[in-house]
Amino acid sequence: MSDRRLRQVAIVLALIGLGVAGYLTYIHYEGIKPVCGLGGDCEKVQTSEWADLAGVPVALLGLIGYAAILATLFIEREDALVAGALIALVGFGFSAYLTYRELFSIDAICPWCVASAVIMTLLAIVMTARLLRVPSDHRGAIPYVG
Repeated sequence: MSDRRLRQVAIVLALIGLGVAGYLTYIHYEGIKPVCGLGGDCEKVQTSEWADLAGVPVALLGLIGYAAILATLFIEREDALVAGALIALVGFGFSAYLTYRELFSIDAICPWCVASAVIMTLLAIVMTARLLRVPSDHRGAIPYVG
């Protein structure tokens, strides 16, 4: 798959992730119950002790993460490519941790959170694939294929 196609896929995934994290951030700050189909228990997850990290809602952290990944996709430099992959990999790890907490600490599943974890997993794969496509002797700007 070409870098251009990987970039397009990453943009779509980041935008979808922004939508999911934006919704979860919105309901957090509005104090409203999330719409939670599929038999999940979103409210239990969203009000658990793991819904915040140092007082910051994890949904807001996700929103910031998706926005940062999206921003790196429009910067034509190798360090932006590395940053995007790193953010996606950290997001993947954090999503895996939160999924563990849902399953084994909260005893509830939030379909929105699962969707975000899947999106971040796919972003980690796509962003890492983009990074691995850069020749090891490449220095400086990555040619923009837009």
